[in-house]
Amino acid sequence: MQNKINAILEESKAKLDEIKSLKDLDDLRVKVLGKKGDLTAILKNMKDLAPEEKKEVGMLVNKAKQDVEEMISSKLAEVKAKALEEKLKAEKLDVTEPGTKHQLGAKHPLTVVTEEITKVFTSMGFSIVEGPEIETVFHNFDALNAGPNHPARDMTDTFYVNDQVLLRTQTSPVQVRTLLSQEPPIRVISPGRVFRCDTPDATHSPVFHQIEGLVVDEGITMADLKGVMDSFAKKLFGEETRTKFRPHHFPFTEPSAEMDVSCFKCGGKGCRVCKGSGWIEILGCGMVHPNVLKVGDVDTEKYTGFAFGLGVERVAMLKYGIDDIRLNYENDIRYIRQFKK
Repeated sequence: MQNKINAILEESKAKLDEIKSLKDLDDLRVKVLGKKGDLTAILKNMKDLAPEEKKEVGMLVNKAKQDVEEMISSKLAEVKAKALEEKLKAEKLDVTEPGTKHQLGAKHPLTVVTEEITKVFTSMGFSIVEGPEIETVFHNFDALNAGPNHPARDMTDTFYVNDQVLLRTQTSPVQVRTLLSQEPPIRVISPGRVFRCDTPDATHSPVFHQIEGLVVDEGITMADLKGVMDSFAKKLFGEETRTKFRPHHFPFTEPSAEMDVSCFKCGGKGCRVCKGSGWIEILGCGMVHPNVLKVGDVDTEKYTGFAFGLGVERVAMLKYGIDDIRLNYENDIRYIRQFKK
């Protein structure tokens, strides 16, 4: 029995010298120490031995098991170290090789202009509010003093979901929601996407973006409106920018006006951008109509306010010399890269 155990040990040692992989090492462990292994088989055949022999053979087998386990453990460390060395050699990184160049993205011009405009107004103390793009007729028209016969309510101008629900045609409904949920003083802007039934061409799109603003407080006058708008224009287009206001009509403001800025391309001398006039129409504005304030239960004897709105695409096209609004929606990376700073 002693010779048999010694033979198993010698055979195991010889095989260990040849082993180069973890799998082969595990196979040897199972062959010698497993439930059906060589040393386990000797223990199972001890039933016919005398008690003294059983004790002696048991000690020999246990000692052999211990020796094999130590040899396997030592070989395991060696095999792992060898495997790691080969792996590191195979994965060697040449730091002198040129790296892969990654193309950096660029902000969309509409995003750039929106951020510039909102930054100007937030620096004046305005908060940014948002609202749903799918609106009710009440918020989009009724609450904004646009009567049942107003032409903007026609199906040729507005996308209707049903008789009472539509895709908002302006971001002014956000102002209505603000009046309904917040008490004066109010100073907010509402950037967002709007929808109108326009046939796409170089200057029209059924989907575009607006930024509208609302101020409601005690003692607000047209002078406050002109001062804020003039300051906005100077911060956005430069301190040399001049502004002028022309009478206009909007159902939700009275009096109403359109604001022009001196052409930021030619400085007011006249060029292709301003069509030789020296002025560029930039936004609509006016004092909030009392009927709109009453929707939010605002005391019109105590509070007044002004509102304004401008198209982001219009500002971007004028500022960057973009001659076709459709370029903004075609997702052409060559177009976007032109605005990388």
